Amino acid sequence: MRKHYLFILLCVFTLLTNCTGGEDPAIVSENIGPAVIKTGKLTGTVISQNGAKPIGGASVFTFDDKYKIYYTTSDADGNFTLEAPVGNRTIHIQTGNGSNFRSEISASVKDNSTVNLTTTQTKLNQVAKIAYVKGSYDKIEDIIQTLGYTATAITNNDLANLTTISQYDIIFLNCGSRNYYVNQSLYPAIDANLATFVANGGSIYASDWDVAYLVGGTDNTSNCSPAGGFVPDTKLCSMNQGSQGIVPAVVTNTALSSALGFTSFNIDFDLGAWQRITNYDPNYWEVLVKDTSNSALMIRTNHFTTTGAATTPIGNAPTSTFVTVCITLPGNIQVSISVPQVLVPYLVALGATVGPCSGSSNSGYIYYTSFHNHASGNIGNAGVILQYVILNL
Repeated sequence: MRKHYLFILLCVFTLLTNCTGGEDPAIVSENIGPAVIKTGKLTGTVISQNGAKPIGGASVFTFDDKYKIYYTTSDADGNFTLEAPVGNRTIHIQTGNGSNFRSEISASVKDNSTVNLTTTQTKLNQVAKIAYVKGSYDKIEDIIQTLGYTATAITNNDLANLTTISQYDIIFLNCGSRNYYVNQSLYPAIDANLATFVANGGSIYASDWDVAYLVGGTDNTSNCSPAGGFVPDTKLCSMNQGSQGIVPAVVTNTALSSALGFTSFNIDFDLGAWQRITNYDPNYWEVLVKDTSNSALMIRTNHFTTTGAATTPIGNAPTSTFVTVCITLPGNIQVSISVPQVLVPYLVALGATVGPCSGSSNSGYIYYTSFHNHASGNIGNAGVILQYVILNL
């Protein structure tokens, strides 16, 4: 009986020791879910550098402390509302992929409040070096200047000098600048230099007859394989078959139509003849504007590649601390933006990729339009489209 009593006491002691002695028992934490990030709103209007024009389709974004992006775009009137994490933030405003036109401003985001940014803060600055070649039927430099941006006049002699053109980021080729009066012995050098320029990230715009810079020929082209040029003949054919008159047109690119605020407009082709795009490679070119018969009127590409072209720094690239990356937004929407180089490793760790979301990682843009800013003509809403071209190169 005594042994049985001692055994019971030993068991009780053991239980008490396990309950009160040794290591503290584990505490199961409650599942409180992810931390709630406090946010506020920033509103404003993106405007051109001189404050004269609202800019639609601009990217407006910032990052939180863990490098998550908060992103929106400006509407056709330049207005935007950006939800952003609370605190002192750097707000980025860009067009295109941000390599040529961008601004960075500091803003304090307040919890559950809206802060209105002034137009002094939301101006879109020019970081690109822009050049243009004077033409007979085009003056796109006028549009550049009305936006408050600057461009330098160069000649076909300059296009034949790679050292000269490589200092620029963008070159505008006004309709009629390539013609029979130019020393045609320059054309092989011009063609080779433009190929090198675009292959290394430079962008160009050509209108109407200046498709000859792309595919060859002078003044205008009348067949699908003219001599010269630098874009392969299999990628584009344009013939001088257009006639004078009003052509109804449709904006087929969603980003462009959102930036412009319209999807249809009329183009006044006030010359007796103009270039029709008769054939193009849809995997190479993106169509931005068509006529009602489904013929392309405005195309662009950043898929240009070439073999044997020299590797050379273009424009502000040698001094830029910004890098183009591709970020995927909710809804599997991809956007190309330029960010400070110091952010790149953190963004890549979150799934971003270095380089644009589409096209060649090194190629600049080529824009071609069959319409233009005629020196004496009235192109109506086409002028607004050319503003978009300028800012998105």
